[in-house]
Amino acid sequence: MIRYFPNLIQGSDEWHAARCGLLTASEMKLIVSPPPEPETRIKKNGEPYKQREWDPVADNDKCRAHLYELMAQRITGYVEPTYISDDMLRGKEDEVYARDLYAKHYAPVTEMGFVTNDEWGWTLGFSPDGLVGDDGFTECKGRRQKYQAETIVEHVIEGTIPQDYVLQVQTGFLVTKRKWCDFISYAGGFHMVTIRTYPDTKVMDAIIAAAGAF
Repeated sequence: MIRYFPNLIQGSDEWHAARCGLLTASEMKLIVSPPPEPETRIKKNGEPYKQREWDPVADNDKCRAHLYELMAQRITGYVEPTYISDDMLRGKEDEVYARDLYAKHYAPVTEMGFVTNDEWGWTLGFSPDGLVGDDGFTECKGRRQKYQAETIVEHVIEGTIPQDYVLQVQTGFLVTKRKWCDFISYAGGFHMVTIRTYPDTKVMDAIIAAAGAF
Protein backbone atom coordinates (compact mmCIF):
# COMPACT_ATOMS: atom_id res chain seq x y z
CA MET A 1 0.00 0.00 0.00
CA ILE A 2 1.27 3.46 -0.89
CA ARG A 3 1.09 6.04 1.90
CA TYR A 4 1.67 9.76 1.44
CA PHE A 5 2.89 12.12 4.17
CA PRO A 6 2.37 15.59 2.66
CA ASN A 7 2.74 17.56 5.88
CA LEU A 8 6.23 16.37 6.76
CA ILE A 9 8.99 18.91 6.16
CA GLN A 10 12.09 17.20 4.80
CA GLY A 11 14.90 17.39 7.33
CA SER A 12 12.58 17.99 10.30
CA ASP A 13 12.46 15.83 13.43
CA GLU A 14 9.09 14.46 12.32
CA TRP A 15 10.51 13.54 8.92
CA HIS A 16 13.44 11.71 10.50
CA ALA A 17 11.02 9.87 12.78
CA ALA A 18 8.94 8.72 9.80
CA ARG A 19 12.10 7.37 8.12
CA CYS A 20 13.48 5.72 11.25
CA GLY A 21 14.64 2.16 10.51
CA LEU A 22 13.44 2.20 6.89
CA LEU A 23 15.27 1.59 3.67
CA THR A 24 14.95 4.78 1.62
CA ALA A 25 15.69 5.81 -1.95
CA SER A 26 18.58 8.12 -1.10
CA GLU A 27 20.47 5.27 0.60
CA MET A 28 19.78 2.54 -1.96
CA LYS A 29 23.26 3.11 -3.40
CA LEU A 30 24.64 1.56 -0.19
CA ILE A 31 23.01 -1.83 -0.78
CA VAL A 32 22.96 -2.21 -4.58
CA SER A 33 26.24 -2.55 -6.46
CA PRO A 34 26.26 -0.47 -9.66
CA PRO A 35 27.69 -1.96 -12.85
CA PRO A 36 31.23 -1.02 -13.83
CA GLU A 37 30.28 0.07 -17.34
CA PRO A 38 28.98 3.58 -18.08
CA GLU A 39 25.29 4.09 -18.75
CA THR A 40 23.90 2.70 -21.98
CA ARG A 41 24.28 5.36 -24.64
CA ILE A 42 23.88 5.59 -28.39
CA LYS A 43 27.07 5.81 -30.43
CA LYS A 44 27.35 8.27 -33.29
CA ASN A 45 26.75 5.44 -35.77
CA GLY A 46 23.43 4.67 -34.12
CA GLU A 47 24.52 1.51 -32.31
CA PRO A 48 24.01 1.23 -28.56
CA TYR A 49 26.83 0.66 -26.15
CA LYS A 50 26.76 -2.58 -24.21
CA GLN A 51 23.87 -2.73 -21.72
CA ARG A 52 24.93 -2.53 -18.10
CA GLU A 53 24.08 -5.24 -15.58
CA TRP A 54 23.21 -4.36 -12.01
CA ASP A 55 24.49 -6.54 -9.17
CA PRO A 56 21.39 -6.97 -7.00
CA VAL A 57 23.13 -7.26 -3.62
CA ALA A 58 26.16 -5.36 -2.40
CA ASP A 59 28.49 -7.21 -0.03
CA ASN A 60 30.80 -4.61 1.38
CA ASP A 61 31.49 -2.51 4.46
CA LYS A 62 29.08 0.27 3.48
CA CYS A 63 26.20 -2.16 3.10
CA ARG A 64 26.90 -3.83 6.45
CA ALA A 65 27.32 -0.46 8.18
CA HIS A 66 23.91 0.64 6.88
CA LEU A 67 22.37 -2.64 8.03
CA TYR A 68 23.55 -2.03 11.58
CA GLU A 69 22.54 1.62 11.40
CA LEU A 70 18.92 0.75 10.54
CA MET A 71 18.95 -2.10 13.05
CA ALA A 72 19.96 0.34 15.79
CA GLN A 73 17.26 2.81 14.72
CA ARG A 74 14.61 0.12 14.97
CA ILE A 75 15.79 -0.82 18.46
CA THR A 76 16.09 2.72 19.83
CA GLY A 77 13.50 4.55 17.74
CA TYR A 78 16.04 7.34 17.28
CA VAL A 79 17.91 8.68 14.25
CA GLU A 80 21.30 10.12 15.12
CA PRO A 81 22.11 13.53 13.58
CA THR A 82 24.48 13.61 10.61
CA TYR A 83 26.96 16.24 9.49
CA ILE A 84 25.57 18.85 7.08
CA SER A 85 28.27 20.38 4.88
CA ASP A 86 28.28 23.78 3.20
CA ASP A 87 27.69 22.04 -0.13
CA MET A 88 24.61 20.32 1.27
CA LEU A 89 23.20 23.60 2.60
CA ARG A 90 23.81 25.38 -0.69
CA GLY A 91 22.34 22.45 -2.56
CA LYS A 92 19.12 22.54 -0.53
CA GLU A 93 18.70 26.25 -1.28
CA ASP A 94 19.33 25.65 -4.97
CA GLU A 95 16.79 22.83 -5.02
CA VAL A 96 14.06 25.15 -3.76
CA TYR A 97 14.89 27.69 -6.45
CA ALA A 98 15.01 24.99 -9.14
CA ARG A 99 11.63 23.58 -8.11
CA ASP A 100 10.05 27.04 -8.33
CA LEU A 101 11.68 27.61 -11.73
CA TYR A 102 10.36 24.26 -12.95
CA ALA A 103 6.84 25.13 -11.80
CA LYS A 104 7.06 28.43 -13.67
CA HIS A 105 8.20 26.96 -16.98
CA TYR A 106 6.85 23.40 -17.02
CA ALA A 107 4.04 22.41 -14.64
CA PRO A 108 2.73 23.02 -11.11
CA VAL A 109 4.56 21.03 -8.44
CA THR A 110 3.00 19.65 -5.26
CA GLU A 111 5.48 19.37 -2.40
CA MET A 112 5.52 16.00 -0.66
CA GLY A 113 7.40 15.20 2.54
CA PHE A 114 7.58 11.41 2.37
CA VAL A 115 6.03 8.40 0.62
CA THR A 116 6.16 4.73 1.63
CA ASN A 117 5.17 1.47 -0.05
CA ASP A 118 5.01 -1.93 1.68
CA GLU A 119 3.69 -4.13 -1.13
CA TRP A 120 6.69 -6.50 -0.95
CA GLY A 121 6.23 -7.45 2.71
CA TRP A 122 8.73 -4.79 3.80
CA THR A 123 8.68 -1.03 3.43
CA LEU A 124 10.57 1.27 1.08
CA GLY A 125 10.58 5.04 1.61
CA PHE A 126 11.06 7.95 -0.76
CA SER A 127 11.14 11.72 -0.32
CA PRO A 128 10.25 13.22 -3.70
CA ASP A 129 11.19 16.83 -4.33
CA GLY A 130 7.77 17.29 -5.87
CA LEU A 131 4.81 15.50 -7.46
CA VAL A 132 3.57 16.58 -10.89
CA GLY A 133 -0.02 15.75 -11.78
CA ASP A 134 -1.04 12.12 -11.35
CA ASP A 135 1.86 10.54 -13.25
CA GLY A 136 5.11 12.39 -12.58
CA PHE A 137 7.55 13.49 -9.91
CA THR A 138 10.65 15.65 -9.82
CA GLU A 139 14.11 15.04 -8.43
CA CYS A 140 16.01 18.32 -7.99
CA LYS A 141 19.76 18.53 -7.53
CA GLY A 142 21.66 21.72 -6.69
CA ARG A 143 25.17 21.05 -7.93
CA ARG A 144 28.65 22.40 -8.32
CA GLN A 145 29.39 24.01 -11.67
CA LYS A 146 31.72 21.25 -12.89
CA TYR A 147 29.01 18.63 -12.42
CA GLN A 148 26.45 20.79 -14.19
CA ALA A 149 28.83 21.18 -17.14
CA GLU A 150 29.41 17.41 -17.18
CA THR A 151 25.65 16.73 -17.15
CA ILE A 152 25.07 19.08 -20.09
CA VAL A 153 27.85 17.50 -22.15
CA GLU A 154 27.39 13.85 -21.20
CA HIS A 155 23.67 13.43 -20.53
CA VAL A 156 21.32 16.04 -22.00
CA ILE A 157 21.47 15.02 -25.66
CA GLU A 158 21.37 11.32 -24.82
CA GLY A 159 18.50 11.72 -22.36
CA THR A 160 20.25 9.92 -19.49
CA ILE A 161 20.75 11.00 -15.91
CA PRO A 162 24.04 10.76 -13.96
CA GLN A 163 24.65 7.30 -12.58
CA ASP A 164 24.90 8.64 -9.02
CA TYR A 165 21.15 9.28 -9.04
CA VAL A 166 19.81 6.29 -10.99
CA LEU A 167 19.09 4.11 -7.95
CA GLN A 168 17.39 6.95 -6.08
CA VAL A 169 15.10 7.79 -8.99
CA GLN A 170 14.30 4.15 -9.80
CA THR A 171 13.43 3.51 -6.14
CA GLY A 172 11.13 6.52 -6.43
CA PHE A 173 9.33 4.78 -9.29
CA LEU A 174 8.95 1.63 -7.21
CA VAL A 175 7.52 3.49 -4.23
CA THR A 176 5.17 5.88 -6.03
CA LYS A 177 4.27 3.77 -9.11
CA ARG A 178 4.46 6.94 -11.17
CA LYS A 179 5.21 6.90 -14.90
CA TRP A 180 7.98 9.47 -15.32
CA CYS A 181 10.45 11.64 -13.44
CA ASP A 182 11.84 15.00 -14.45
CA PHE A 183 15.41 15.08 -13.19
CA ILE A 184 16.31 18.72 -12.55
CA SER A 185 19.96 19.77 -12.32
CA TYR A 186 20.74 23.33 -11.28
CA ALA A 187 23.90 25.37 -10.72
CA GLY A 188 24.23 29.13 -10.59
CA GLY A 189 25.54 30.62 -13.84
CA PHE A 190 24.06 27.81 -15.97
CA HIS A 191 20.63 27.26 -17.46
CA MET A 192 18.62 24.75 -15.46
CA VAL A 193 18.69 21.26 -17.00
CA THR A 194 15.59 19.07 -17.07
CA ILE A 195 15.89 15.44 -18.23
CA ARG A 196 12.82 13.22 -18.33
CA THR A 197 13.48 9.62 -17.35
CA TYR A 198 11.32 6.52 -17.05
CA PRO A 199 11.12 3.27 -15.05
CA ASP A 200 13.83 0.71 -15.83
CA THR A 201 12.70 -2.82 -14.99
CA LYS A 202 16.24 -4.22 -14.77
CA VAL A 203 17.30 -1.65 -12.20
CA MET A 204 14.05 -1.96 -10.26
CA ASP A 205 14.37 -5.76 -10.16
CA ALA A 206 17.88 -5.36 -8.73
CA ILE A 207 16.57 -2.93 -6.10
CA ILE A 208 13.78 -5.32 -5.04
CA ALA A 209 16.21 -8.26 -4.84
CA ALA A 210 18.72 -6.27 -2.80
CA ALA A 211 16.12 -4.76 -0.47
CA GLY A 212 14.53 -8.15 0.16
CA ALA A 213 17.88 -9.73 0.98
CA PHE A 214 18.85 -6.74 3.13
